Amino acid sequence: MQSSSYNHAILSLSSSSCRNTSIMGRNARLIMSTSLLLLLLLALEAPSSVTAKLADRGRFVQSKKERSGTEHLLNSRVYGTNTIPHRKIASQEQRQQQEEQEILPIEGPKYRGKLRWDAAESNARRQASRIDESFGTSLDSELSFGNEFERELGSQLTGCCSNWKGFSADNLCYKYGQNCATGATPSHDSGDADCSMAGLSFIGVSFSVNTASGNPYSYQLNDQFPMENIIDRNYDYVMSMDEDGWLVGGGYKSFDYSGKMPYIDSSHTELLRIGSLDTAYGGTTIEQVYEAMSFISFPPFSIFPEYVKGGGGHHSGDNDEDEVPSGDVTLIVSVVEEFEDNDNYSLYEQFLDNLFNAMDAVNGGPCMDDHDTDPHVSMARGVKFKSSYHETQYFYKVNLEVAVWQAMYPNGVVIGSNGKASFPPNRATKNRSYVGYGNLYFFFDRANITKAFPPNRDLYSSESYYSTLTQSDVSSFYAKTTTISFNYEQRSGSKNNKNQYYEHNPYAWNAKMAMHDMTDGWDLPPNCNQEGETFLGIPLSRRSGSKLQSTATFQNQFDFEYLVDRNFTYIKKFGTNHGWLIGEVLNNGPASIVDKDTSHIPLFYTGTTNPNMGGLSLSNIIKVVKEVNFGTLYIKPAFLFQDEDGAIKLQFEADANSALGYLYDNLCKMLGLSWNYHSPSNKYGLYTNCAMHASGDRATYGCGPDNANSGGFCPQMTIAYSAKFQSSNHAAAFFSRGNSYVDYWRSLYPNGVAVGTDSFCKNGGCLGLFLNRYDLYQVFKPDLGGSWVEYNGATLAPTLSPAPTARGGCDNPHNSHLDRCFRKMHPRKASAVAWQSLGPVGQLSVFLVSFMAITLSLSIFLARARKKRRRGESYLGFLVRDLRKSGKKRGLNPSSKKKKRRTKNKDLEEDMLGDRPPRHRSKSKSRSKSRSHKSGESRSKSRSHKSGESRSKSRSHGMGGEESSSRHRSSSRHGGDRESKRSSSRHHRSSSKSRSSSKRREEGHEHRSRGSSRRRSNSRDGKASRSRSRSRREGISIPGDDVMSRRQLV
Repeated sequence: MQSSSYNHAILSLSSSSCRNTSIMGRNARLIMSTSLLLLLLLALEAPSSVTAKLADRGRFVQSKKERSGTEHLLNSRVYGTNTIPHRKIASQEQRQQQEEQEILPIEGPKYRGKLRWDAAESNARRQASRIDESFGTSLDSELSFGNEFERELGSQLTGCCSNWKGFSADNLCYKYGQNCATGATPSHDSGDADCSMAGLSFIGVSFSVNTASGNPYSYQLNDQFPMENIIDRNYDYVMSMDEDGWLVGGGYKSFDYSGKMPYIDSSHTELLRIGSLDTAYGGTTIEQVYEAMSFISFPPFSIFPEYVKGGGGHHSGDNDEDEVPSGDVTLIVSVVEEFEDNDNYSLYEQFLDNLFNAMDAVNGGPCMDDHDTDPHVSMARGVKFKSSYHETQYFYKVNLEVAVWQAMYPNGVVIGSNGKASFPPNRATKNRSYVGYGNLYFFFDRANITKAFPPNRDLYSSESYYSTLTQSDVSSFYAKTTTISFNYEQRSGSKNNKNQYYEHNPYAWNAKMAMHDMTDGWDLPPNCNQEGETFLGIPLSRRSGSKLQSTATFQNQFDFEYLVDRNFTYIKKFGTNHGWLIGEVLNNGPASIVDKDTSHIPLFYTGTTNPNMGGLSLSNIIKVVKEVNFGTLYIKPAFLFQDEDGAIKLQFEADANSALGYLYDNLCKMLGLSWNYHSPSNKYGLYTNCAMHASGDRATYGCGPDNANSGGFCPQMTIAYSAKFQSSNHAAAFFSRGNSYVDYWRSLYPNGVAVGTDSFCKNGGCLGLFLNRYDLYQVFKPDLGGSWVEYNGATLAPTLSPAPTARGGCDNPHNSHLDRCFRKMHPRKASAVAWQSLGPVGQLSVFLVSFMAITLSLSIFLARARKKRRRGESYLGFLVRDLRKSGKKRGLNPSSKKKKRRTKNKDLEEDMLGDRPPRHRSKSKSRSKSRSHKSGESRSKSRSHKSGESRSKSRSHGMGGEESSSRHRSSSRHGGDRESKRSSSRHHRSSSKSRSSSKRREEGHEHRSRGSSRRRSNSRDGKASRSRSRSRREGISIPGDDVMSRRQLV
C-alpha cells in the first residue's frame, strides 16, 4: 500500500510537471511568435531607399519563356551546364517524360541540339572533376555566378551583358568563334630586310579634276582628260564598290546618295614609290625627298592613255557561284619616251636614273622601291557589276572614251592646268599659285599633295596646242571616233571569271550579309539599284590634338589609343590607303590617309538615300527613327581580334536582351526588308528596299554564344582594314596586349556603360545617324527624349520630342521626361524668361547700366561724406546719421518743407546782368501763396508768373528809386550775413540751428516789408504802371530802366 501510494504520488507529480512543461512551452512559443510579428511590423514600417532605375525586364521575360530542361541547358551561361534553377526531377526517366510533355521547338538550333546536351553535360562534369583533382579547385567556384535571379540593384538594373561576367577576353574570343592568337602576315614585301614598315608615299603625276558632281575642294590639275566620262556615277552598270567609291572623276560630296567617303579627287599615277617616311623603320623623310628633287631637272613628260581594264584586287566571290565577283578598275597609261640626238636612253629613263642617284645622295631609306612603277591610274576597288553583260557594256563605253583621247592626243599630252592651286591645302590663303603644265607632285598619301615640282622648261608650241586642246570645241573627235582600235577584252575581268557569264541574284541575299567587309562591294537585295553606306550606330570618336582634322568627342569612357600600334612594333603594313580608323596622325610613317577619328559601332545599315533607286530619303529616315522608343544603350567590350578579311576589330557583347538588342529588333520591324514572309510596319508607311537587314531578323539571331549566329546583329568596331603583321608571334603579342586593356574595361564596367560626355548625350546611350563612316549627322536620345543635328563639328538645338506616348498625358510619371511635360511641370519664372529674352547684348547693356549707376551712387556718397562728415566720424557712421537725418526731414510738415524749398538759393535766381530789373520771385511766390488760400494753389501760381512781375516793376517805378535801392541793399546785406553764417558752419557744429532760426526771422521781416510796400503801391495810380509794363513787353523803352539797372549793379 505504501509503495503503491508512493508510486501514485510520483505519477501525479510527473503528470503535473508535464502539464507545467507543456504550458511553459506554449507560452514560450507565443512569446516568440509575438516577437517575430513585432519585428516584421518594424521591418515593414522602417523606411527604405533604393537608388536605382527601372529594371530591364528582358531577362525576366526570357526566363518565363524557358520551360524545358533542354532550354535551360541551351541558354545557360556555362556550356553544357544548367546554371538556371528549375524544378528538381528525381531521375533521368522522369526528366525525359516531362520534356516530352513540354512543348519544344520544332526547328532551329535548339531543336537540333536537344539530344546532345546529356553528353555535353557529362563531359563538363568529367572535365570539372579533372580540374578538381589537378588544382584542388572546383569549376563551379571558378565560374560562380550566384543565384540567376538574385539582382544587385546598384549594378544590374540598368546595364547589359551579365551572362559572361566571369569570362576574360581570350575566353570570350573562342566562345564567339574567333581567333585572338594569330594574325595575317604579308605574302611578299619589298625584299629589303632593313625595311620594317611599308609606306604609300610617292612621286607622280596627278589627274585630279573638279566637277559639279564631285567634291568642291578637289584640285583642277588636269584639263586634258575628262575623267568623269569613264566612271559610272549613276550606277547604270556597277552594283557596288568599296567605301571609297570612285577615286577619279571629282570625288564625292558629303551628302552623296551612295554614302561614300567625302574625299577629294585623288586620281594619279605613280612614277616612284618612296614608301615609309619613318627613318627608324627604313623610311625616307619628306625633307630628304625635297632635297633630292632640288638636285635634278626634268622636261615636261607626255602621258598617253592606253585602255581601261578590270580584275585584280579583292577577288571576293571569284570561286562562289552564288556571289558576284569583285575586282578593281584601272586606267593604264604610259609615259611617252623622247630621245635626244645620239642618246641611247630616253629623257624619262635619264630622269629616273638621276632621281635614284639623288635619293641615294641624301641617304634615302631602304623602303624606297628599286625600280619605277608601272604607270596606271587606280579608278575604283572592290567593284561588283550587276552582271557580266553590264561589265562588258561598261568597259566598251569607257574604252571608247579612251579611243577618243587617243585620237585627240596621238603622241600623248602634257598634263596640267591653267588654274591656280595651293600645296599643301591647309595653306590655301598664303601660297596659292599658278599650276602650269608638266608638274610632278609629291603625294604624302593619295589624298594629300604637299609639293609641286615644275619642269625645267616651258611647253613647245606643239605641246601647248595639245595641252590646251580641250579649251576649244572637241565634239568633232567624238563624232569621228566610233570604234575601238585596241584590244582591251583580254585584259578585263576578275581573276577567275574572264569571259565567264554571271548575274547578280538578289534573292540569294541573306541577313548575315549585314556583316560586311567595307573594302569590298555589297550584294544588294531585290529592287535596290544603288548601294549606300548610311547607317545607324553608336558614335565612339574622340578629339585628339594629334589629328589633322577636327574631331568631336562623343564619349569619355574608352580610350582606344591603347589598342593601336603607332610605332609599328607589331604591324608591317596596311592593305589599303587607310591606316588606323580611330584617327591617323599627320606625317605618319606608312603615309596612310590622314583621317579624323571615325570610331563607331554600326547597328543598322539603311542603304542609299536615293528614293529613285529604291532607298529611303534622309529626312524620312529621321522621321521614322524619331518614333522608335528605345532605352539607354549600354555596351560592353568583349575582345580584340582579326576577322577573316584581315580587319582588326573590337567585339562588343551581343546581348539580345539588352536595350541595344531591343533597338535592333524595332529597327528591323520598322525599316527592314520584306523578306521570308515578314514585312516592316511603321505609322508613316515609309520603307526602303536597300536596307541590309530583314524585317524578320532579330537580335537573338545574331552573333555570340547566346544567339543563333545567322542574323545581322553583331556590335563591332573596326580599328583597321587589312592589317598585316610582322609575324605570327607579333600578331599574338599585339592581341594579347590589346585584350589586357579589354579585360580592364570589362572589370571597370561589369554591366556595360552608356557612353557620352558632358556636352554630348549627357546621360549617355544615344543613337547616331551616319551619312558615312566619316560624318555623323543626327543624334537621337533614348526614351523619345528628342534629337538634334550634329554635323561636321557643329550642332543645332535639340528638336522637341513627340507628344506623350503613355496614357494619362503629362499626369503620368512615365511621360515626365518628355520636353512638353517637363516644361509644364517646371514652369520658368517670368523674370528668367525676360532676362533670357534680352539676349547677350541686352544683358550686357543692363549690366553696364547697373554698374555705372552703382559707381555713380558711390561717388556721390563719398563726395558728400568727405564734405559733411564730422571729425573722426567713419563713413558708416556718417551713412547712418545721414539716413536718420533724411528720415527726420521726411517727417516734417509739408508746408514748411515747401517754404524751405522755395527760399533756398534765391540769390542765384536774380538776373544780375540783364537789361531788365531783377525778378523778385519771392514776392510773386508769396503773393501767389496768399492767393492760393482764396482761389487754389495751381491757379495762383500761374497768375503769379504772368502778373506778379509787372506789378512789382510798376511798384518799384512808382516809388522812385530810393525805396527799391534800400530794399536791395538790405537784401544784399542779409545775403552776406547768410554767407558768413554758412561758412562758419563748417567749423561750428551748432551753427545749423542758429542759421535756420535767423533765416526764418529774415524771411518774416522781408515778408512784412514786402506787404507794406505792396499796400503803398496799390494806392498809386494802377493805370500808369500797367501801361508802362505793357510798353516794356512791346519793346518800348521806359525812362528809369537804366537808373534801375545801375542801382542794381551798385
